[in-house]
Amino acid sequence: MANARALDKRRKSVRNIRKITRTMELIATARYKKAMDRAAAVTAYTDKLSHIVKSLAASGTEVQHPLLQPREETKNASLLVLSSNRGLCGGYNASVLRSTMSHLKTMREEVPGVSIDVSGKRGINGLKFRGVDVEDQYLHFEDQPAYAEVEKIASMYLEKFITGKIDRLDVIYTKFISTSKQVATIETLLPLGSLGDDLDDEATTAGVSTGPSAEYEFLPSAESILEEVVPTSFKAKLFKCFLDAAVSEQVARMIAMKGATESAGDMIKQLSMTYNRARQSQITGEIMEIIGGVEALEG
Repeated sequence: MANARALDKRRKSVRNIRKITRTMELIATARYKKAMDRAAAVTAYTDKLSHIVKSLAASGTEVQHPLLQPREETKNASLLVLSSNRGLCGGYNASVLRSTMSHLKTMREEVPGVSIDVSGKRGINGLKFRGVDVEDQYLHFEDQPAYAEVEKIASMYLEKFITGKIDRLDVIYTKFISTSKQVATIETLLPLGSLGDDLDDEATTAGVSTGPSAEYEFLPSAESILEEVVPTSFKAKLFKCFLDAAVSEQVARMIAMKGATESAGDMIKQLSMTYNRARQSQITGEIMEIIGGVEALEG
């Protein structure tokens, strides 16, 4: 039987850990709600822009935009990976890294030059551990990514794409579907003509035309409108990826800490039962020693 004092000390340690995990669960819940509100506010705007760009690309208009045109040959591509700066969020980063390694292998077979940019310390360290070189690193994004910061990254990718330094941009992030489901997702954001394939069903439901029958009247001119709408659509889409990743991270941490808190509670119950048995055995032994001593004195 284990020592009662050691069991009591271990039980106190588990209780302290449970307090920490419970606090972290509450913090993650609060951050999740704030991040979810921001993501919900941006979703409608982003989806509408994506529908417009998709419709313009399929409308049969003669007006074209360089961001909408796929390259005849993809010589250089960039891969942006969105992970977290902190751990204790279950399999959030592990699923992103698994998708990254699998997709990276496929990209290197198809594209001669592939560069990798990573947001988040966990993704950077994970890829370095796997022997993957990271070109650009972003460590300043937390649960509330600022649009101004994402816009700088988006503008950098737009410049590279327009000048021909890259022919394609893929983003790997965790897409938020519901509180119980988040999926590591791979999306091609450049060229923009690849956007909207996953939105066709939503567009049909919303009554938005995405086929060649869509008709547009451009005022003052198609060129000026597309010059504004197309880059904005890309920036909004990239920003939504960051928001989805932030929401999914907080959900994963909330669920992980809830599981840890419940496991700590179960462990405390088990330790309490073991401690009570050990304490009972110890008290019984002490009583027997007292009785034995009394009998020895009387004898």
